[in-house]
Amino acid sequence: MSAARPASVAGDTILAVAEELLERDPTASIAAITDAAGVSRATFYRHFRSRGDLLAALDIQPDPDAGERILAAAIELISRDGLRGMSMDEVATRAGVSRATVYRLYQGKDALFDALLAAYSPFADLERILERMGDRPPEAVLPAMARAVAGVAGARIGLIRSLFFEVSSQTPAALSGADPRLRQVLNAAGRYLLTQMAAGRLRPMHPLIAAQMFMGPIVFHLVTRPEIDRLGLLDMSVEQSVDELAGAALRALSP
Repeated sequence: MSAARPASVAGDTILAVAEELLERDPTASIAAITDAAGVSRATFYRHFRSRGDLLAALDIQPDPDAGERILAAAIELISRDGLRGMSMDEVATRAGVSRATVYRLYQGKDALFDALLAAYSPFADLERILERMGDRPPEAVLPAMARAVAGVAGARIGLIRSLFFEVSSQTPAALSGADPRLRQVLNAAGRYLLTQMAAGRLRPMHPLIAAQMFMGPIVFHLVTRPEIDRLGLLDMSVEQSVDELAGAALRALSP
């Protein structure tokens, strides 16, 4: 149920101005709205507790599957044009929603990129494995992580390749969107690896180098797998290949 519209001249003025302004610029700030309405910020906050409260009063509610359609459109455009070339207007057009809906759900490219990582990257799966199996030895945990990456990334390798390309290319919006998730999963992996090194189960080294040593070949295999399959160079499933790479990395990391 939408919020009730405030019954006052000032409240109605704010709503009317905001509706027109947000149609032109969905990212319009409270300051821009109050300036256009000719009211103070104090007056605004007497009628609306927040910008979200204002949007609710305007009844700007996206349809339930709008978020999924926006993400699907963003995937297509990032794969085609990269994050720099992706237009939020074109995302809205492809998703069949208004610009206001796109910006209400994802307030910019960085937020949209973060949502893509949350929906399609293996980061969340890796964190769940580390949380669930954190007390088990590397021989159990690291292959499970490798298979999780293969299961998630392998099915969407074109997207994953595009996402990681954006991060490695230092695209500002990609870095802003990806940094918190990358930092979180790398910190979780680093804590696990340091614990295993201290217990004598892994060779002592910087945990980030150990993580790259283990996961790097697996990611590289997944990225190049479509071309390997096209050329018919490997008579081995993705799962078998990943298990073999994980085993090789474990041997290299052993004390």
